[in-house]
Amino acid sequence: MHATTVRQALLDAWAVLMPTECSGCGLPDRALCSDCRLLLQAEVHAGIRDGVTVWCALDYSGVPRRVIGAFKDGGRTDAAAALAVPLRRAISAALRAVPAETPGDIHLVVVPSSTAAWRGRGFHPVNVLLTHAGLASTAVLRPVGRTVDQVGLTREARAANRGGSLSARRRLEGFRCIVVDDVLTTGATLLEARRAVIAAGGDVVGLAALAQRRRLHPDIGRSSKTD
Repeated sequence: MHATTVRQALLDAWAVLMPTECSGCGLPDRALCSDCRLLLQAEVHAGIRDGVTVWCALDYSGVPRRVIGAFKDGGRTDAAAALAVPLRRAISAALRAVPAETPGDIHLVVVPSSTAAWRGRGFHPVNVLLTHAGLASTAVLRPVGRTVDQVGLTREARAANRGGSLSARRRLEGFRCIVVDDVLTTGATLLEARRAVIAAGGDVVGLAALAQRRRLHPDIGRSSKTD
């Protein structure tokens, strides 16, 4: 029996036991349908925030936005494996942009979840995706001070909200990293993480994000595609 036929049969059997719907389009009895999987294929491009390049894999709109939202805030961790593939592509693009002569190992650093976000989700979205991608982050940052939810804030308010909200757990001389996040909007979160690493003596050699939200802020979403 063809592998695709077997997979479909298993999905049908699972749907009887655990009814669900596609997190991208709502199709019954599929955690993520084949059409929506196709729309999660990476188109890696560079987003620029305050003169800093962030390598992104998806456009945060349509199906990718719905799937990411369901994964992060709807408990749909069944989408993690599919989302991990484009995230890995964005990280690979960031690595390729690092000069070949850069010495030492390059670590992946994620923005730590706030206490409220951790309690609400019970997991760290980016770390879950990295695990599915066969990667792991190095925990060097910690939250300091209090921030509010970024949703609905202006660019200036996001920058003020995130400014000084992170610090390094230790001195980072000789430490080189790529900072990774899930959704790039104004860039306030990634740029704050970058600032915190540099302030501790570390070197941020690249930034990567799963998806870029361009339509809401067209003035900051200028980008160029790459293979």
